[in-house]
Amino acid sequence: MNIKAIFFDLDDTLLWDKKSVAEAFRATCEYASEKYDVDPIELEAAVREAASSLYATYETYEFTKMIGINPFEGLWGDFHDEHENFQKMKQIVPIYRKNAWTQGLKSLGIDDEAFGAELAERFPKERRRNPFVYEDTFDVLNELQSNYKLLLLTNGSPQLQNIKLEITPEIVPYFDEIVISGAFGRGKPDPSIFDHALSLLNLSKDEVIMVGDNLMTDILGASRAGIRSVWVNRDDKKADKVVPFHEIKRLSELHEFLNQE
Repeated sequence: MNIKAIFFDLDDTLLWDKKSVAEAFRATCEYASEKYDVDPIELEAAVREAASSLYATYETYEFTKMIGINPFEGLWGDFHDEHENFQKMKQIVPIYRKNAWTQGLKSLGIDDEAFGAELAERFPKERRRNPFVYEDTFDVLNELQSNYKLLLLTNGSPQLQNIKLEITPEIVPYFDEIVISGAFGRGKPDPSIFDHALSLLNLSKDEVIMVGDNLMTDILGASRAGIRSVWVNRDDKKADKVVPFHEIKRLSELHEFLNQE
């Protein structure tokens, strides 16, 4: 297998986005507990539930699914992007955030819309303060950059994904190309975004691999595009209907796979 390039997913492959979101929730909910007698863990669960339910009610929901923007990104992204649906999201998210936090409070017996609005504004600030990168990310990128072309293939809003890259500026210089679904117009697992990535590097399908953590976007999309995939399965999940070409438990195991090929 003559691998010339590696496509990397961003969120929860290189960046530890789940931890960043969890830390933002923790800090915001602990702040709430200073004013009200509320369990921060219970409030986080209530807000996550309210956010997920609300998110699915908006007219932009199908678009966000296609592009790959989850409800918790909606709690901190501003979506200053050009596409018509991003403009709609820009109008929706301030109300969405306030309602998610207000409903979360209300489900725990706290009826305080003004405080819900305050928490809605605090959460994005906490998220920006808490960028986390996996401990092996830079070691792996350092090892690969001299031998392979590297392309970042990420779902999401260009504005939001670029904020993530701005607050972890060490990542961008490693990559020859960066492809963001919201700028392209379709997200993983649509094979067209993988074909677009191939065209940017002028490579064929058998000359690249896709490395990612998400079976239903990274791995399924690579399979549909005829590209071999490496699944980063840190949580020891089971692959059922979507089967990766190769599986690793941490990013640092990637070099072993590449050396075997």
